[in-house]
Amino acid sequence: MMTRRYLLFFTTILLLSKVYAQRQQNVLELTPEQIEAIFIKQNLDLIAEKMNVSIADAAIAQARLWENPSLQIDGVNLWSTNAQRGGEREVIPPLFGSFARNTQFSAELSQLVSLSGKRSKLIGMEKVSKEIAMAQFEDVLRGLKAELRKSVCEMIYLSSYRKVLETQSQSLSLLIDTYTKQVAQGNLAKNELLRLQAALFEVENELNEIQSALNGQQKNIKALLNAEPFVVIEILDGARRIPNPEHYVLADLTTSAMNARPDVTKSKLQTEYYGKSLKYENSQRVPDVTFGVNYDRRGGVWHDFVGFSMGMDIPLFNRNQGNIKAAKLSISQSSYQAQKQQNLVQQEVVEAYHNYAIAYGFYKKIDNNPLIGELDSMLEVYAHNLIDKNISMLEYIDFMDTYKSTKQTWLTAQKNVSVQFEELQYTVGTKIK
Repeated sequence: MMTRRYLLFFTTILLLSKVYAQRQQNVLELTPEQIEAIFIKQNLDLIAEKMNVSIADAAIAQARLWENPSLQIDGVNLWSTNAQRGGEREVIPPLFGSFARNTQFSAELSQLVSLSGKRSKLIGMEKVSKEIAMAQFEDVLRGLKAELRKSVCEMIYLSSYRKVLETQSQSLSLLIDTYTKQVAQGNLAKNELLRLQAALFEVENELNEIQSALNGQQKNIKALLNAEPFVVIEILDGARRIPNPEHYVLADLTTSAMNARPDVTKSKLQTEYYGKSLKYENSQRVPDVTFGVNYDRRGGVWHDFVGFSMGMDIPLFNRNQGNIKAAKLSISQSSYQAQKQQNLVQQEVVEAYHNYAIAYGFYKKIDNNPLIGELDSMLEVYAHNLIDKNISMLEYIDFMDTYKSTKQTWLTAQKNVSVQFEELQYTVGTKIK
């Protein structure tokens, strides 16, 4: 009986140790740079979008191909009668062996030849399509990268704010332990203990809300990284780059955006595509020529006739007028859209720059305040003063609210300046040095 108990005990310990080890293994500590590197390799949207470039390569290869030759066999008699054979006498000898005995047929081999450089013009269109696919991939990468970076900033903020609430929770828990003993001894009234417990409940409730928000950010980041659902990602927050906006010239940023933004490139390429489309549609006015060679066995004057043929459409009614007009209109339309996109990009850069300047100014104002670094030590001092009756419960609770709101404002300013900097980089379309 004792042996079975010992066995059950050790088995339970072993299972618990395995669960603990699994939990430890599922925690993945990553820097923002490591997160971005994993994102580049594993994001499913990027993998799928990159396939469009390969699809465009396949379209270019297809455009290079010649039309297949055409073989047509016609007028084959599947059987022959005595009347056709002139009684029992054989009329048509076989071609070889017994093949095609008493059989009449004709065959034609033809090849379509495109004129006016249609193939080369089609290849040119497909090459521009590939460039558009590459610009589209860069645009998707730019958007997803900005989304990832903002999620990382949000997760850093939530983790930091959670530590603030945990500090408050620990301070209140210690006070509650002390006050519980004092109430039991009859030295304090219960209402003060209830006030501390109510404050703790508020902090713990906010902690739960923060954890729910963290879970949401965990979901977003793991989806972007294509990570396992049971992995817990913890971000190692190092020194963040927060450059002074005065170091940048707004005109230079807008110029960089015009050169770097993939959506601007894509809009320009769209106009180029329709220009090549117009050339291709103009070439369609010239009809293609079909060359052929045909063989007719016993179907005419000659027993074995070999002839040559050439055919082409006569451009009498359809000279591709509609498609040419549509291509011209598409060029004008895409030119207006490209101009609109450029104007929009410039406006976005100006807006993002000013928003970053505002966020940076507010962040530096708070960050330079020496009292921010003293808040944690002041919290301990207020707790000890409350125990020693040097301050009232109202003064302590008031400071707790001030402590939390000040810390939250400071962390929010940190988050906002980082998010606005990422937004500025997103609108410029490249990494700002």
